Amino acid sequence: MPFFKSLPENAGPPNVFKQYPDIYGPWSETSEAMMNGPSPLSQGERELLQAYAAGISGCAFVYTGHSEVAYAWGIARGTLEKLMADIETAPVDDRLKPIFAYVRKLVTAPRDLTQADADAVFDAGWAEKALHDAVVITARVAFMQRLVDGFGFAPLDPAVAASHAKKRVERGYVNVYSTFRKQK
Repeated sequence: MPFFKSLPENAGPPNVFKQYPDIYGPWSETSEAMMNGPSPLSQGERELLQAYAAGISGCAFVYTGHSEVAYAWGIARGTLEKLMADIETAPVDDRLKPIFAYVRKLVTAPRDLTQADADAVFDAGWAEKALHDAVVITARVAFMQRLVDGFGFAPLDPAVAASHAKKRVERGYVNVYSTFRKQK
């Protein structure tokens, strides 16, 4: 049950977003650029990073929702759980492993990040844009975690999350919300 009595029992971010379009319209556009704009990381990889960061930080709402989006982009089910257990043995491209290690440290011990952590990403063949994208995706998770926890939103049922994920893949981060949908 949300903490705000004006919100319905099954409320989630869209309920807040449509009440404050001046704040969340630009946020949705920023999210669209982060998650679907040009990047050396695929959309599925970015969603996997987002779900991973949410899992590491303990945000069940974002973890459930965005793991389903990663799966909708073609990431194999079970990959996220294997990443959460052990990056080194997880079934992801070896080039991605230093990025996941960086994200883990950014979530759990950000002040302990060093040049060596960034260099591990660069040594794996990634340009600065890939690390930039991983950092801002992790920051997006922190924002969304504070939002969903602050409003008291319950995590989505996985079947409902899968339905929402399909719409997110089809429509993106702006057009998924009717309040912000671009008119064609």
